[in-house]
Amino acid sequence: MSETFLTQEEMTELSGIKTGKKGRTREQLQAEWLRTSGIPFWTNARGKPIVARVSIEGRGAATEPPTRAWQPRVVNAR
Repeated sequence: MSETFLTQEEMTELSGIKTGKKGRTREQLQAEWLRTSGIPFWTNARGKPIVARVSIEGRGAATEPPTRAWQPRVVNAR
């Protein structure tokens, strides 16, 4: 399994959802939980939610300080 995405065991631990219930699959319940928790995910062709590891580990893109917009030099003519 790739280190890029969470495994099924990790998804179960994260969401606390092991099985489906009330006519809904485990994957449907996990996707609903991820949406309400604000965790970004994709759904693959089989309907399984796929979570990138960086979205929960906090190793996202490094935030760089904003660069200052270009400003022309002001000439002080006296």
